[in-house]
Amino acid sequence: MESFPSNVVFFVITLVVAMNIFLVHSSFSSNDTSRSSDVVKASMQDQVDALLAWKRSLTFLYGNTPLNSWRTETVCDWEGITCDDMGRLVMIDLHSRSLKGNLENFNFSSFPDLLSLNLGGNLLNGSIPSQIGNLTKLTMLDLSYNDLIGSLPQSIGQLKSLRSLDLSYNKLVGSLPQSIGQLKSLRYLDLSINKLIGPIPATIGNMTKLEYLELSSNQLAGSLTQSIGQLYSLHYLDLSINKLIGSIPATIGNMTNVQEIGLSSNQLVGSLPQSIGQLKSLSSLDLSSNYLTGPIPTTIGTMLNLSQLHLSSNQLVGSIPQSIGQLKSLRSLDLSSNQLVGSIPQSIGQLKYLFYLDLSSNQLVGSLPQSIGQLKYLFSLHLSTNKLTGPIPTTIGDMSSLILLYLRENQINGSIPEELWKLVQLEELDLSLNHLSGDLPKSYCSVYSLSFFNLSQNKIKSPFLPNGFLPYQPRVLLNNGDCVEASKVEDLRYPSTFGTENINKRKPKRLIIIVLATTLSVFVLIGVFLGSTRRWNSRKARTNKGSTKHGNIFSIWNYDGHIAYEDIIRETEDFDIKYCIGVGGYGSVYRALLPSGKVVALKKFHNWERENLTFERSFTTEIQVLTKIRHRNIMKLYGFCCHTRCAFLVYEYLEKGSLFVVLAEEVEAVVLDWKRRINIIKGISCALSYLHHDCSPPILHRDISSNNILLDSEYEAHVADFGTARLLDPDSSNQTILAGTYGYIAPELAYTMVVTEKCDVYSFGVVALEVIMGKHPRDLISSLSSPHYRNVMLKDVVDQRLTFPTEDENSVALIMALAILCTQTNPRSRPTMKQISEELISQAKVFQEPFSQISLGQLADLSI
Repeated sequence: MESFPSNVVFFVITLVVAMNIFLVHSSFSSNDTSRSSDVVKASMQDQVDALLAWKRSLTFLYGNTPLNSWRTETVCDWEGITCDDMGRLVMIDLHSRSLKGNLENFNFSSFPDLLSLNLGGNLLNGSIPSQIGNLTKLTMLDLSYNDLIGSLPQSIGQLKSLRSLDLSYNKLVGSLPQSIGQLKSLRYLDLSINKLIGPIPATIGNMTKLEYLELSSNQLAGSLTQSIGQLYSLHYLDLSINKLIGSIPATIGNMTNVQEIGLSSNQLVGSLPQSIGQLKSLSSLDLSSNYLTGPIPTTIGTMLNLSQLHLSSNQLVGSIPQSIGQLKSLRSLDLSSNQLVGSIPQSIGQLKYLFYLDLSSNQLVGSLPQSIGQLKYLFSLHLSTNKLTGPIPTTIGDMSSLILLYLRENQINGSIPEELWKLVQLEELDLSLNHLSGDLPKSYCSVYSLSFFNLSQNKIKSPFLPNGFLPYQPRVLLNNGDCVEASKVEDLRYPSTFGTENINKRKPKRLIIIVLATTLSVFVLIGVFLGSTRRWNSRKARTNKGSTKHGNIFSIWNYDGHIAYEDIIRETEDFDIKYCIGVGGYGSVYRALLPSGKVVALKKFHNWERENLTFERSFTTEIQVLTKIRHRNIMKLYGFCCHTRCAFLVYEYLEKGSLFVVLAEEVEAVVLDWKRRINIIKGISCALSYLHHDCSPPILHRDISSNNILLDSEYEAHVADFGTARLLDPDSSNQTILAGTYGYIAPELAYTMVVTEKCDVYSFGVVALEVIMGKHPRDLISSLSSPHYRNVMLKDVVDQRLTFPTEDENSVALIMALAILCTQTNPRSRPTMKQISEELISQAKVFQEPFSQISLGQLADLSI
């Protein structure tokens, strides 16, 4: 037998050995995999146990548990839990789940692979445990909008993979730890609105990848560290509302990518560094309310992307640089309350897109530049309390968007140019304490939007009031549209109630003058009622029939202001405290029984409030609006008085008071059963629908709240307090100052300042929720942005002081559905008040589920 070659034998032996090695290795690998799987299972079980233990330590709002899915065998299927492809738990997102508890019971060590932890928008309390440093793979941590206390642990520096850290809106105290500088991967850092103290550590300069830094509204102190200039990637910096001292470091000019800087409301000193001109990407700079000195650097003119420049309330000196005219993107410029001298540069007219300009309370001299008329989009101009001279330029009439014009307390002379009255959108005009002279032109009457006009302490020859003193704006119209002379007004101290009638163009036989004098404006309507002798005598007979020896404050034809005023003083015993039924921000409310037997409510204003511009605007607006509208669900205004001793408004008396008070009182709240509550909401919706859709132009209330809904003896709703109301002009931007009651203001107003009817819709939604829930719905509204709220049951949200609705359950569900729609963050997603009113009246939407089984998620899916 022939033997095999030696090389073949060697190959066979090698092959056998290799196969044995492979089999042995496979055996070990199989065992390793099995052991690895066991480790994963053991780790996952630890995480399940840790999460369930933490859940047991929590409580939840509305008596509902949002984590019902936390009971299945597979943790990766749980609500708020995300696993990767290998089954490792990598994300916990329980944002806005109304969780109440603390983090001390959260076992951070059980989650070594966690990449993202979001517990923001809950009610977590207690401190942040140092064990949080065990989450070494964490890239995102959000604990914002909670009630966390204590200081930031040093272990925060161990989270070196962290890219986003948000601990804002808590109650954290203590200093920022030096270890925070170890977070070199961090892009986003927000610690605002806490109670942090001490200096900003220099180690913050190590965070060179940081793009967003928000530390505002704390109590941080010390100097602004030079190392802040090392944050080359920074786009947003806000350190406002702290106690920072020292000067702004020149290194700030190194942050060439920064777009917004906020350092306002600190204690910074020294000059603005010239290096600030290197910030070519900067769009917003706010250094107001500090102690900055020196001049405005000329290099500021090189920051061509700047749209907002606020340097007010400092101690800046020197002149306004001509280079400021190079900031062609500027929208808002505030240099007020400094020590600036010199004249207003002609280059100011180059800021063609400017909408807000405040140079008040400086020492500016010279005339207003003619170029100011080029600011076509400017709606607010404040130049008061300077040393400006010369006349008002005629080009001011070209500023067609102007709403607010303040030139008070200067040395401006000459006459008021006719061109000024071309500003048809002008609402507030203050020319007081100047050297203006000449006659007030009749064209003044054409500015119908004007609600505050102060011409006092000038040398104007006014046909309206003696000595040219105009504390109010008299708008007195004759049959030909001219302004009436003061000699034709019998007594401006006792203005009549107001009303309107058709104006006949024939020669009048009798002139009825209705003078409305208010602090912001005096709205005077004069009806000259003409016609044939028969019609006139008929009207005169009806008027005489209603006369009494006391005068009738409710009759616009026979109102004797003096006698009516004396009636009110006598019946209230000169506003004795025993007749007071409430106290508000601007004065007190009294109940008065008049000689006619009519009970009225009197809103009497404090004398010192009458010098306040806000009061004047409120007083005037309420009169102007309520004389134009009539609706059963809007409170009636019977009259007013602007006596030298006091100012008050006269309303119908509504016995039950405000909706807010009724809901707050346990007994009254129970009396306010479901039928009455439904009727109240219907009444409010009808009133707002009338204001928005049946008035021309539409009227926006702007302060719908439960405090401003009054109830009569039958618990019928009446919308009240039109002091901040506004006519909606379809041809203007409707940009305005923020108005309303906290908790009812539409969220978009905080950043757009543009008022629309959808702002009232949002406020109505809040009130509707409040009526159904029996309390302000702030917690519910804050959770509407999270998926959790969809699982909340309607029965757990409604006012528990009442029994569940039976006959009215569909109406209650419909109101809740509409209210959720009304409180959508996006105003375009909200319905109109007309749609809401029609839905409530028709009741076309019917819910098939029993009341006890309806969730808020089902209600949110309603479409109209």
